[in-house]
Amino acid sequence: MQLDLNLLTVLDALLEEGSVMGAAERLHLSSPAVSRTLGRLRAVTGDDILVRTGHSMAPTPYAVSVREDVHRLVRQAHEVLSPVRELDLAGMERTFTIQCHDAVAASLVPVLVAKIQQQARGVQLRVLAESPVDTDDLRHGRVDLELGGGRPALPEFRSEPLGEDRLVVAMRADHPCATGLDLASYAAQPHVVISRRGRLTAPIDDVLAAQGLRRRVVAAVATVSTALQIAARGDALVTCTAIHGRPLIEAFGLVARPLPIESAAATINCNWHQRYDSDPAHAWLREQVRASMQEITAR
Repeated sequence: MQLDLNLLTVLDALLEEGSVMGAAERLHLSSPAVSRTLGRLRAVTGDDILVRTGHSMAPTPYAVSVREDVHRLVRQAHEVLSPVRELDLAGMERTFTIQCHDAVAASLVPVLVAKIQQQARGVQLRVLAESPVDTDDLRHGRVDLELGGGRPALPEFRSEPLGEDRLVVAMRADHPCATGLDLASYAAQPHVVISRRGRLTAPIDDVLAAQGLRRRVVAAVATVSTALQIAARGDALVTCTAIHGRPLIEAFGLVARPLPIESAAATINCNWHQRYDSDPAHAWLREQVRASMQEITAR
């Protein structure tokens, strides 16, 4: 049997007001409309619900027995259809999962964790490394945010640019090129390429080729930290982003020099699934990521 759940709203008003007229005023309906609904309720339940006693109406034993249940169901339905949009940060307990490159993790995540703990100590953050292959983790809710250079093409995803990061060349402090680096000397040195897919070339190689130059790539690694460890042990150069690469460059005792050719800055995007558009907690997380990015960019 298919039930009209709107009957519960009228039944709740009838039991609270004790009359058709009172229920009609409460629901902003006409008395005949409420009277017709009372007839439907009687047909569905097989009970009179309200019976006349002199000049007033009294609930039947059945109506008295279900009054609290009906009121609770109507209240719960109202809460479901009118979700609270205000966040209780102090009482919020939730785990968010972010996926990003190791350089973004090293630069942005420490600032982000500090901001989160200052406002919502019950929130936990899981930070996952970039996958070497494309996954459906963002679509299926296994990842809340992806931070990186890519942007999802499908309309079910949202993407917001957090900022841009120019490219620099990292090397040992006593590297022969530390005092000066031109395009020819850049091409003449060994290089380590950062590629989560293991590619041995990058867009900079097309620029070099246009100048009649070709660099020697000695390794392709998935993370900035691995590439910089190699640079710290030899003469290899590592081309990486300046802002997000800075903590790791400094940690390995390396120096950064400008890329000796004009190159477009790398855009860092924040990607999420549209299911979280109206989620206040997720919107708050995105705001903390945005504020963290602004803080490290301003340094």
